[in-house]
Amino acid sequence: SGARRAPRSPAHTRMTTLVPNEVVALVFAGDLSPMRAWREHLGLTRAEVATRAGITQAAYAQMETAAKPRATTRKKIAAALGITPEQLNF
Repeated sequence: SGARRAPRSPAHTRMTTLVPNEVVALVFAGDLSPMRAWREHLGLTRAEVATRAGITQAAYAQMETAAKPRATTRKKIAAALGITPEQLNF
């Protein structure tokens, strides 16, 4: 019934899963979670991300400090940050 989507090229996949050096440095040198590193890299507050994700700031704060966030959490927060869930999974 719907049109079939063409498979993504390997180059497109690489471009959507890249993580900027600044984000990686914040995670490893700054000892931050990938979620927090991305948020700081993008210049967003916890309140802004929480609003975008449709959750409370307190809920987002817990997600941001979780050692291994659930896949559904990564997906929701990635959408709020404008990135892919894979970019939070490193």
